[in-house]
Amino acid sequence: MSSLNPTLITFLFYIVAMIAIGLMAYRATANFSDYILGGRRLGSFVTALSAGASDMSGWLLMGLPGAIYLSGLSEMWIAIGLIIGAWLNWLLVAGRLRVHTEVQHNALTLPDYFANRFNDQKKILRIASACIILIFFAIYCASGMVAGARLFESMFDMSYSTALWISAIATISYVFIGGFLAVSWTDTIQAGLMIFALLLTPIVTILSFSDLSQMTLALEAARPQAMNVLGDLSFVAIMSLLAWGLGYFGQPHILVRFMAADSVKSIPNARRIGMTWMILCLGGAVAAGFFGIAYFQQHPELAGVVTANPETVFMELTKILFNPWVAGIVLAAILAAVMSTLSCQLLVCSSTLTEDFYKSFLRKNATQTELVWIGRLMVLLIALLAIWMAGNPDAKVLGLVAYAWAGFGAAFGPLIILSLFWRRMTLNGALAGMIVGAVMVILWKNTWGTTGFGDLIPAGIYEIIPGFICSWIAIVVVSLLGKAPSAEVTDRFDEGDRLYKESK
Repeated sequence: MSSLNPTLITFLFYIVAMIAIGLMAYRATANFSDYILGGRRLGSFVTALSAGASDMSGWLLMGLPGAIYLSGLSEMWIAIGLIIGAWLNWLLVAGRLRVHTEVQHNALTLPDYFANRFNDQKKILRIASACIILIFFAIYCASGMVAGARLFESMFDMSYSTALWISAIATISYVFIGGFLAVSWTDTIQAGLMIFALLLTPIVTILSFSDLSQMTLALEAARPQAMNVLGDLSFVAIMSLLAWGLGYFGQPHILVRFMAADSVKSIPNARRIGMTWMILCLGGAVAAGFFGIAYFQQHPELAGVVTANPETVFMELTKILFNPWVAGIVLAAILAAVMSTLSCQLLVCSSTLTEDFYKSFLRKNATQTELVWIGRLMVLLIALLAIWMAGNPDAKVLGLVAYAWAGFGAAFGPLIILSLFWRRMTLNGALAGMIVGAVMVILWKNTWGTTGFGDLIPAGIYEIIPGFICSWIAIVVVSLLGKAPSAEVTDRFDEGDRLYKESK
């Protein structure tokens, strides 16, 4: 156990540092807008890295390397799809959403934006979108809890349940204390830690071989098809992997970063920083899983843990190849990936419950201090729910993320895009698209996903594709069939569109 002490010390130092940042953010939090949106004062650097870190959860250092280790480079189509989707999201959505949410009565949450954008007097759209956020974020938060528990379980030889609580408390503490500013500041540090780990680990793995030919032979012996980018994938399978990119347009924990930017003029620079970071991180994750195939072929006596659970390949490489002090820093990157995404998700859930339920229905005249403390209590509530859902030690990180990612992408993706580009879109169209997208994902995941839907959609396709398509169609059809939106609605849309164009 003594050999693990340096790693343990590094971990503890990292966690204490994150909580200290939370305390600093606490002093900078004056009102509820500060707590859930940082007062809209994030610069391009923090906007870019916090958006990237909140996006790339534990699956980046666990799920993706594990998929590559198991199936080879054919799984990298996920990474390609994500890069394309993220770039389009920055290009098409980020700046417009920053302007339109401010024009729409300074909306602080996505349900708030939807309600104001379509003049939702009956609050049906607000309730429906808030419910979807809570349902899918409960699943998403559970994936973060599983990833964190797996890390502590692997590193410190503790039970899954104990690891689950320790990793959860580490994250909950600074979100509870500091809110959005704490999440954003810690995300920036965590993003730096993640890219350091993802670039260093593949390099050290390569250097562990005497030459590249030795590594190539090991790869061919272990997985003859590992270097085939197409592998045994069908066209449907490749499209399903690429379709992960569609999810970006509807992820509340990423979109909220765009809303918090200090100015729309910060977005282009943030896009360049964010995309560079993302491409390097995804490349490092793919390389870690790929080179891990060769390493454990050469060292089968060390492969037991990875064989049992491929999602531990990054962790095992780090533990084996690095000095314990360095390993502690590198493995803290996994905790950083988990904490950065989970913290943002907890905060989005908290802001939804506080702004869209508590303030809208229970306490319309609540004070700013009251709202901040209700927000903190909601963080605890959602965290406890996620811990309960993550109680199954056999849960897979990538599977949980895939379900939640598809749910948000289909429910909110077409809605966000069309609300920013199409002035003729109506409240009923928005509601129809949101519900159809979410329901289609759930139905496809649990019924039609294995059988297909007649000759129209083949079996095995990722549920975000039928969900996204059906949502888009529902929005357009219902909007066109209904009465055109009022002049008040279209005037606010035109004002946001004008301000965005003037800012470029």
